[in-house]
Amino acid sequence: MRSSQISRKTTETSVELSFSIDGEGKTEIDTGVPFLDHMLDLFTKHGQFDLTVKAVGDIEIDYHHTVEDVAICLGNVLREALGDKKGIKRYGNSFVPMDETLAQVVIDLSNRPHLEYRASYPSQQVGQFPTELVHEFMSKLALEARMNLHIILHYGMNTHHMIEAIFKALGRALDEAVTIDPRVKGVPSTKGLL
Repeated sequence: MRSSQISRKTTETSVELSFSIDGEGKTEIDTGVPFLDHMLDLFTKHGQFDLTVKAVGDIEIDYHHTVEDVAICLGNVLREALGDKKGIKRYGNSFVPMDETLAQVVIDLSNRPHLEYRASYPSQQVGQFPTELVHEFMSKLALEARMNLHIILHYGMNTHHMIEAIFKALGRALDEAVTIDPRVKGVPSTKGLL
């Protein structure tokens, strides 16, 4: 099983997180940020991963630290679970429609972290969740997982639908990138290293 877990404690948050690449879409998520819980559940189910998260953060101030630290932890365990990356497809691409919205996520598990984020929303918040934290989450995820992550929100009108489509596409694109391809010998790079 390609899996990993992490415990991260700071003065702002405490995060316990475990992740399995070769899962069944099972989740047990409690971050104290209901919208983030919902998005992580979608990501996990659409990627067919298993994810357990227990986070306690200073949400009385705002959601920023909790969202950021959960993304840091998820990126770390993803990188660890991938190990040497031998036999993986490396690249993943997914388009996900949700009603009036179309989102696309493209991933390269290149060991060269980069986030290209082409998304803007009609609302600054979904319920109590600031939409700017989607960028924050994806930025830390890409950095800690050391992946090249492109997020393109082609169109949409409903902010909830737009963010939901992005997280679903993230799960599906990552599922494709981490898939073992029996034709791949070693790592999928002419450099011989990812």
